[in-house]
Amino acid sequence: MAIRTKTRAHRAANRKLTGASATPDALALLKADHKEVKAWFNQYEDLSDNAQKAALVAKICLALKVHTTIEEEIFYPAARQATKDNALLDEANVEHACAKDLLAQIEAMKVGENLFDAKVRVLGEQIKHHVKEEEDELFPEAREAKMDLKGLGSRMAARKAELIRQLGK
Repeated sequence: MAIRTKTRAHRAANRKLTGASATPDALALLKADHKEVKAWFNQYEDLSDNAQKAALVAKICLALKVHTTIEEEIFYPAARQATKDNALLDEANVEHACAKDLLAQIEAMKVGENLFDAKVRVLGEQIKHHVKEEEDELFPEAREAKMDLKGLGSRMAARKAELIRQLGK
């Protein structure tokens, strides 16, 4: 057992040195996105400077656009086929549509306008609810369905990078 742990640690250290990384697991990629955007929503609550708020909201909006796109284009269709849980995935798509609507409203506004902070807060609450459902219900179903999470993760990571280049101009 000690040899196995040492070998894993050695391989991980070599990957860091060479810049090589393992194929991302789809669920790990999505969870990392979730964690990042939740932290940004929490950070937003502590800001009072409008320029800082604007910069953070721009990051949140880009991240959510990219995230929803990779889920809708790649992860959800695969999860629907593997899990057959149409109700959960239909609900997730409706939640995405609501988030996109709120994102569009926020992007059409300026920081400091009436309801701007409230809309960002509500978006954060909706996202936290959505994330909880995905992580507590959908992700365990996906893992149990024995989806090709490595293959999906690789496709999602590539699409994510492409979207960031396109949308992050």
